Amino acid sequence: MRFKKLGLAAVAVAAAVTLTLSGCAGGSNGGNDNIISVNGSEPQNPLIATNTNEVGGGLIIDNIYAGLVYYDADGTPVNDMAESITSDDNITWTVKIKSGWKFTNGEEVTADSYVNAWKYGALFSNAQLNSYFFDAIEGFSYEKDTELTGLKVVSPTEFTVKLSSAQSDFPLRLGYTAFFPQPQAFFDDPKAFGENPIGNGPYKLAGEGAWKHNVDINLVKNPDYKGGRVAKNGGLKIVFYATLDAAYADLLADNLDILAGIPDAALKTYKDDLGDRAVDQAAAIFQSFTIPSRLAHFSGEEGALRRAALSLAINRQEIIDVIFNGTKKPARDFTSPVIAGWSDQLQGADVLDYNPTKAKELWAAADKISKWSGKFELGYNADGGHQGWIDAVSNSIKNTLGIEAVGKAYPTFAEFRTDITEDTITAAFRTGWQADYPALANFIAPLYQTGAGANDGDYSNPEVDALIAKGNTAKTLEEANKAYQDAQVILLKDLPAIPMWYGVSNGGYSTKVTDVKFGWNSVPVLHNIIKN
Repeated sequence: MRFKKLGLAAVAVAAAVTLTLSGCAGGSNGGNDNIISVNGSEPQNPLIATNTNEVGGGLIIDNIYAGLVYYDADGTPVNDMAESITSDDNITWTVKIKSGWKFTNGEEVTADSYVNAWKYGALFSNAQLNSYFFDAIEGFSYEKDTELTGLKVVSPTEFTVKLSSAQSDFPLRLGYTAFFPQPQAFFDDPKAFGENPIGNGPYKLAGEGAWKHNVDINLVKNPDYKGGRVAKNGGLKIVFYATLDAAYADLLADNLDILAGIPDAALKTYKDDLGDRAVDQAAAIFQSFTIPSRLAHFSGEEGALRRAALSLAINRQEIIDVIFNGTKKPARDFTSPVIAGWSDQLQGADVLDYNPTKAKELWAAADKISKWSGKFELGYNADGGHQGWIDAVSNSIKNTLGIEAVGKAYPTFAEFRTDITEDTITAAFRTGWQADYPALANFIAPLYQTGAGANDGDYSNPEVDALIAKGNTAKTLEEANKAYQDAQVILLKDLPAIPMWYGVSNGGYSTKVTDVKFGWNSVPVLHNIIKN
């Protein structure tokens, strides 16, 4: 689903311990008394599918849109609007969609709805954050406005996609946000549409102004949705909490139904607090921190030495045990153990070990090139429950290398993300990745391919780009994964980001709901939840 997704956005409401949520009484008739409340985060941008690559906006968009496919709780792709997606050569794909589907404004969803949306998302001048998802389609350009010549509408229910090269996993990508269709209203006024989007999914906005910025957004069941995610409840109230602690307090008081994430302070007790309503499962989540090469001392040979030294200076396991109560696993690569092709035996992975002696040696070698000055800052959003581990990492670096290392707090996730995407942040910064689709490629290409939308450190290495291309065009998943593993060997040398640990789904739910399940990517499967 999206990038830099690990964190809650702040809200412009009083930081009360609990929030009394309206519309959360019991009942099962699918009306307004059957609303599921869930914690979320203020979206960074207006709700436009091709420009949303973070968890706050993604949670909303994934529930108000239906694409060609969706991913079930285990990560298996399931046809949603797609009747079929076929190819004889993995280059030209024929997509047939089901007829009779409509957007919630009554407009029919056709092949044009997809093709036009993809063309908009890919166009260079539209500067969409998810534009790189279309780079495999013939006609795409990272440098200028060009026509996606690979897209052809055959009929209202059929279109073809011609790729620049064979892509065996192309259908697997199509459940991601970037590939959703759009109604004509979007193209008429994208800015206004982003405040009140019109989708075709299991939910729709409760009405004009349903998105109350920095407070919450209210969705109701879409009775016209025809796919496999028909809502078993009346709607969703996604609340943008100021802190994870406040959300957890509401969960304990049964004022919040679903909590995705547990505050650090409650990790030791939440299973006792919630009993069988506690959630603890593996998920496709990767945590790191990124060091842009534009920062002083972090480019060239000096930068390579300092990046390795920083990685070796961090006692990941100790931090996991103390801060996260042992609920995470130290990273051995840049992906996730729940994804096919993951390996903990990559060449160079020892740079992720805790080795203070070697860390000091490398730092001293870097000092011979250019003497270190200043302090090492690690940026994070203060509203997302990250201060504990940021402080622990900073202390580990300080104690090992003997330099000043401190966290740099941003009040809100939105402010933090804006500084990152505009390249105005002057520090290293925490980065998290929650997979968009279940493949190794999704952990590599969006973050480390030259020019990719989630490449926040502006990293570029032609060898990595070539291996990504090799993986993308491989005939088998095994061949593709080998290429992505080879790319990671280079990443372990360059360290554009410092891998920290793999995440898990820690969460819980209230006594008022049943049939709660968290998916492969840690996101709760909201349409299946029933209110008691």
